[in-house]
Amino acid sequence: MISLIQNEVIKILLKKKMVLIIILLLIFVSLLSYGQKYSYDRNIQKFEAESGGIEYDWKALTTQRLNDLENRSNNEFIPEEVRASIDREIQQLTYFIENDINPITPTASKFNVQFVEQGITLFIPLLIVILAADVVSSEFSQKTIKVLLTRAVPRWKVLLSKYIALIMMTTILVFIIGALSTLVSYLFFQQWGFSEPVVTGFSLIEGKLDSNSTILISQFQYTLLIYSLLWFVSIVVASITLLISVIVDNSSSAIGILMASLIGGQFLQFFLSEWQLVKYFFVTNLDLTRYLTGSYQPIEGMSLNFSILILSAWAVLSLLISFRVFNRKDILV
Repeated sequence: MISLIQNEVIKILLKKKMVLIIILLLIFVSLLSYGQKYSYDRNIQKFEAESGGIEYDWKALTTQRLNDLENRSNNEFIPEEVRASIDREIQQLTYFIENDINPITPTASKFNVQFVEQGITLFIPLLIVILAADVVSSEFSQKTIKVLLTRAVPRWKVLLSKYIALIMMTTILVFIIGALSTLVSYLFFQQWGFSEPVVTGFSLIEGKLDSNSTILISQFQYTLLIYSLLWFVSIVVASITLLISVIVDNSSSAIGILMASLIGGQFLQFFLSEWQLVKYFFVTNLDLTRYLTGSYQPIEGMSLNFSILILSAWAVLSLLISFRVFNRKDILV
């Protein structure tokens, strides 16, 4: 099994798809980092121009906001859950002032998280598709499947080795995304920001934002949480891609089907959100990171636990069908 896995990893690396993916990531991360830095500088200039040339003083504005929150927190008539939420924001702002950190200044850690949040539903899954779509289908299109299956190894072991190699490369890809987005954005922002506090744990109960379960964690811990969700989504997409690659004998067709599914799923969610069946489609459940804000519920009845359960079901079902089809598939090449 180890030699089979090594062989599959080498096959993926020899196709140089990782090089293409890294180049695409560098281009997008660089453009987005530059755009965010440019937008931030323009907003500061606009603020100073509108205030009659007065220099932008973030600390004075933050201190004013802090004083307002402290006055609200001291009000004995506000509910305890509201007071708890206010106190956590006070802790955040106090940290920013004491450590001389502008809370709206873009940092590498903030960009890292935002890049995942914006790319987890389409861009990053497309990278996984590029990586995984030809894992099996290329064996048929290049007519190497017979050579592979003439080994004294059961078919299920051959497919399992491909899947394990795919998981390994997907994990490496998630790490590369995190490393590149952090390092490249740091070149623009000159701020790491991993020690900054973040409030998370909000939940949506009967259409109302509940802050009772919120916690204050560091930006580094929040980044790890975000990337854990990204890794899970990537494994699910890789599992579904493996299924399509087993069923379709052509790599281009596999990529086309998966791209159509990812893009079409966005349209389904936008135009048919009232149709309950839409919430069981895997694309509708990919945006796990937005649940952490507590204000995200694309379709009534959906939650973080619901989406994780649905995605897990899609992954398991895709694997079961993949192994069944691969074991029974006629080799006609």
